[in-house]
Amino acid sequence: MQLKFFSGLILIAILLTACGDNENQQDGKPGKLKVVTTTGMIADVLREVAGDSATVTEIMGPGVDPHVYKASQGDLKKLTGADMIFYNGLHLEGKMGEVLEKLARQKPVFAVAESVDTSRLLHAPGYQDAFDPHIWFDVSLWQAAMENAVNFLVGQDTANAEYYRKNWEAYRARMEDVHEETRRKVRQIPSSQRVLITAHDAFHYFGNAYNIEVRGLQGISTLSEYGVRDVQNLAEFITENKIKAVFVETSVSEKAINAVVKGARERGHIVKIGGSLYSDAMGPDDTAAGTYLGMVRTNVNTIVNSLK
Repeated sequence: MQLKFFSGLILIAILLTACGDNENQQDGKPGKLKVVTTTGMIADVLREVAGDSATVTEIMGPGVDPHVYKASQGDLKKLTGADMIFYNGLHLEGKMGEVLEKLARQKPVFAVAESVDTSRLLHAPGYQDAFDPHIWFDVSLWQAAMENAVNFLVGQDTANAEYYRKNWEAYRARMEDVHEETRRKVRQIPSSQRVLITAHDAFHYFGNAYNIEVRGLQGISTLSEYGVRDVQNLAEFITENKIKAVFVETSVSEKAINAVVKGARERGHIVKIGGSLYSDAMGPDDTAAGTYLGMVRTNVNTIVNSLK
């Protein structure tokens, strides 16, 4: 009798735990679509599109470097509990590739950057048959990629298709405005100073779209190594071209850029740190850079104000 009694208590405890977990997963909103993304840039656009018809959660917040990010147990719980998953792809989430591939066998998973026609992608220097994953820095290209993501969302949740498409059309118009605004602002920089120098090569799509030369100390991944010669070469370029400012990134250590600044100073040229740019992650929610379009505008203002 005692054995049956204790067995019954254990069963009740398991059932109560399961019910509690289910309530937590639903966030008190049964039936609402649960969308999980890797980066904030994807999540922000999908929130604008989904409105109150879905909950959208990202696992990589402000200041996170997706190149080196490893999923926590909490992240894995969010991913396995999601109805749909969106990630950047093109090896941006390098250490999560295997996890995402396994999840794609179980539920709808969409690689946003990999949906773009490869003719519009930039090849990654030093990586055979690989593309640069930082496509969000060209607003028009990110628009094309996210339109594909929205189409995927609509295909999975047809009941809200009209609502999603209406929201997307409104947001797409805002993206087009920011794209043209960025073009105008970058043209304010004198041509001799229209050079963007950062720690790693995250901004080549930005450079191509808005006509500004881009140079980075590291490759497209923050895992790339750089040496003394790389620092010296960049310092010499800055000195010879009298570049006024270089930039650090919020998700990357300042060590590399500080070494370049020191190298230029040793050559008799003072170059300032023009500010911090948001490269692989957006800013905190309560800041101007806490949204995708706000991040773009913040970066552009920082670059233009320091170089013009």
